[in-house]
Amino acid sequence: MKYQHLLGICLSLILFCATTSAQDHVRVNEPDKNKPLLFSNLPDQIPVHVLDLQSLVNTDNGREVTLSLGKSTSGAFAGKVVSKANKYNNNIKSVVIRSSNFNGATLTLSSSIQPNGTVKFTGRILSLQHGDLYELKNQDNQYILIKKNFYDLINE
Repeated sequence: MKYQHLLGICLSLILFCATTSAQDHVRVNEPDKNKPLLFSNLPDQIPVHVLDLQSLVNTDNGREVTLSLGKSTSGAFAGKVVSKANKYNNNIKSVVIRSSNFNGATLTLSSSIQPNGTVKFTGRILSLQHGDLYELKNQDNQYILIKKNFYDLINE
């Protein structure tokens, strides 16, 4: 009789363990390919002067700044510095600028002094609500903002 109770308890425990799952199933977000484009009226590649990048990185918090995005005046990125950081005896500087004319966009720009003494810049102009962005690249010793698709850079 004791063996039947023990067998029943073991069988119940096995059934309980077999039907219970310890992990939740997480649904993967599908990318929204229909996001509106923020920079549709701007060219695919925009050259940027190093002096402009240096002045942006050295701007104080709360200051209004402008970065030229091409030949037209409507193509200027205007905004306010919302964050600034200096690390490692000013060898790495970073600034975040919230745009006032491109809705929801922020420019994140960093500079670092390389061991050979040269200054390297990295950055991007990005809005999470839009389907395009600009990434700063160095091509042939010239910094260029290159337009990219949002989901080429960001995975959800």
